Amino acid sequence: MRTPWGESAVSDAHVHFFSRRFFESLATQAGQTSHAIASALGWELPAADPVELGSRWVRELDAHGLECAALIASLPGDESSVTAAAAKRPHRFFAYAMVDPLAENPPSLSGLHALCFFPAMHRYFMHDPRVEVLLEKAAAQGSLVFVHCGVLTVGVRKKLGLPSLFDMRYSNPIDLHATALRHPNVNFVVPHFGAGYFREALMLADLCPNVYLDTSSSNHWMQYEGLDLKTVFRRALDTAGPSRLLFGTDSSFFPRGWNAGVFEQQTQALADLGVSSADARLVLGGNLRRLTDAVRPGIAPARSHDEP
Repeated sequence: MRTPWGESAVSDAHVHFFSRRFFESLATQAGQTSHAIASALGWELPAADPVELGSRWVRELDAHGLECAALIASLPGDESSVTAAAAKRPHRFFAYAMVDPLAENPPSLSGLHALCFFPAMHRYFMHDPRVEVLLEKAAAQGSLVFVHCGVLTVGVRKKLGLPSLFDMRYSNPIDLHATALRHPNVNFVVPHFGAGYFREALMLADLCPNVYLDTSSSNHWMQYEGLDLKTVFRRALDTAGPSRLLFGTDSSFFPRGWNAGVFEQQTQALADLGVSSADARLVLGGNLRRLTDAVRPGIAPARSHDEP
């Protein structure tokens, strides 16, 4: 893929996989049909088969020259959607899934590369014993642990007039400190640079070498601290180094598809900082591939021209 450093392999560490089941859940909450929800949003309604949605994303990755992407099942209980897509094209996708540790039925970790925790959404602390059960399972199979901290907004819910009763008391990255220390062999990922808790996310990363920061989204939270993207990258690089930053876009729906604008903004910020091509390659995909290789050893490196 073309970057400010020339042709380089690029992988996206943060793509939401909005499956048909995701739309059905919204439809149930809104008292509408899935087709009506898609129409109201101006989005494509995905095929019922998640493998077909995976094929849609493969074409999108190919169109932009990306090697692979982490697909996040954005609804607890929807693990099978991303595992089906990733199993079909293991060289292109990594299966991430949102989990709710307070749910009665524990999620299946089979086929997952990462468990995604959203404490503010489901209202628990990361040191809750029910979380610990899942962390121990993740540690046993080498899965990554993705923990959303800071400001949490779900734009689709706002557009549909659905309440988002989140609680930011559970959103501070510092809550993850003791947990990360207790599980030194688990790699934790905090998206959006901490989404407003930037200082705390840097403190956490400084104290815990197994904590990574994902760069995804527009990072609108910067307005709270009067920061710009270049400053955020500089401070993150100074604290965590290039080997613990994961490029991501927070792409999600079609027809927009992959959010190339985020890529352009972030690579320009890195280039303006004078980041070397070697360090840029780490941030833009090398770190993600290294982490996921540890989860599923024996899989060949991603190819940009996999099956259609």
